[in-house]
Amino acid sequence: MNKRSKYFLLLRILIYFVEVIVFYVLQSSLYRFFNLAGAMPNLLIILVVSSAYMRGWITGMTLGFFSGLLVDILFGNIIGVYAMIMMLIGYLTGFANRIYSKDDFTLPLVFTAVADFLYQFLYYVFEFLLRGKLDFSYYFRKIILPEIIYTVAASILVYKLLHMINHALDRNEFKEE
Repeated sequence: MNKRSKYFLLLRILIYFVEVIVFYVLQSSLYRFFNLAGAMPNLLIILVVSSAYMRGWITGMTLGFFSGLLVDILFGNIIGVYAMIMMLIGYLTGFANRIYSKDDFTLPLVFTAVADFLYQFLYYVFEFLLRGKLDFSYYFRKIILPEIIYTVAASILVYKLLHMINHALDRNEFKEE
C-alpha cells in the first residue's frame, strides 16, 4: 500500500468516525424537536445502510458494529445487542454493493425500510418478547410503522448527502492513478 492509498484510507476512516458521531448526536439530542407521532428517524440505520450499499459489507459491518456499540454503551441494558443488530444490517445490506449504481436513489430507500423493520423487529424480540410481552400488532402500529416511514423520508436527504461525500472521496482517491 503506497503513501497516497494510506492517506485516503485514513481520511475515509476519519470521515466515517465523524459521521457516526454526528449522526448519533443528532439522533439522540434532537429527538424532542423532530419527534413525529412518537417516532424519530433512525439516522444510524441510514448511515449503515447507505455506507454498506455504496462500499460493501466490510464497511457496513464495521460501521454497524461501532454505531450499535455506541448506542449500547449509552442506552442499552446489555452491551452488544444493538452492535449485533446493526452489524447484521450492515452485513446483509453490503451484499447489495454488487448492484450499486451511482444513479439509483430508490433502492437504498427500500433497503433502509427493510433494515429499519429488521432493527425494530429484533429490538422487539430482545426487549419485549423475551420478557413475555406478546402484543406485536400494537408495537408494529405504534412504533415500527411510524419509525419506518419517518426514517425512509429522512433517508431521501441523508442518502444524497452521504452519496455526495462518498463520490467526492472516490473521485479524489482515484484521481491521478
